[in-house]
Amino acid sequence: MLKTLTLAAATAVALGSSAFAAPRVERVTFTSHGEQIVGDLYLPEDLDPARPRPALVVTGAWMTVKEQMPARYAREMADRGFAALTFDFRGWGESGGARRQHEDPGAKIADIGAAVAYLATRPEIGKDRIGGLGICASSGYMVTAAAEDAAIKSIALVAPWLHDAEVVEQTYGGKEGIARLEAAGDAAEAAYRRTGKQALLPAASPTDERAIMFKVPYYTEADRGMIPAWRNEADPAFWRGWLTFDAIQA
Repeated sequence: MLKTLTLAAATAVALGSSAFAAPRVERVTFTSHGEQIVGDLYLPEDLDPARPRPALVVTGAWMTVKEQMPARYAREMADRGFAALTFDFRGWGESGGARRQHEDPGAKIADIGAAVAYLATRPEIGKDRIGGLGICASSGYMVTAAAEDAAIKSIALVAPWLHDAEVVEQTYGGKEGIARLEAAGDAAEAAYRRTGKQALLPAASPTDERAIMFKVPYYTEADRGMIPAWRNEADPAFWRGWLTFDAIQA
């Protein structure tokens, strides 16, 4: 049975009040649909091979890389005794994929499944104690992956962004607003198929109105999301796939 818990409850259930040493971080690679995925595995220092630990796949907001909020939460969970894996999705960060900066829900859900499968190969991890921690937009990817993959035994969601057609209409300017975004996305997709080149836009900006996230905090803040590992670009061809993705059903 899949369990869905708050972050605090998940921690309490798994670990009680025990204290753990600082985590160590191991760079790892695995594959998803033929592409190399690069990740960071946060491990408690007091690992005992005779006592496999529960593990979490930790995923962040849309258009982010593993060094942003996923790293913060993975380290916190490793402090509490979990093994916690962050990774760059295909086309993002250090991971492979010819098409870059493209927010593809289906591909990201598949990559979560690949990450779970990788964790199951690790001897220090309990294969029947693997869960997911989804942050913001990836909460929808995480719940969908969990609904499809029995290997994911529990999920926790942090500041979850979960939408269906009704929420999309309320958020993106009604049917007219959705139609405009889908038309822009379709035009970018057609150009990519014709030329092989992506028409990238700023992912976030406090001043550039072309940005997908205009005047959205975190991403452009130097002490938070604006880090060297993050590329501030997005492929606008993602719009139709994103707007028609339904996380509520999962």
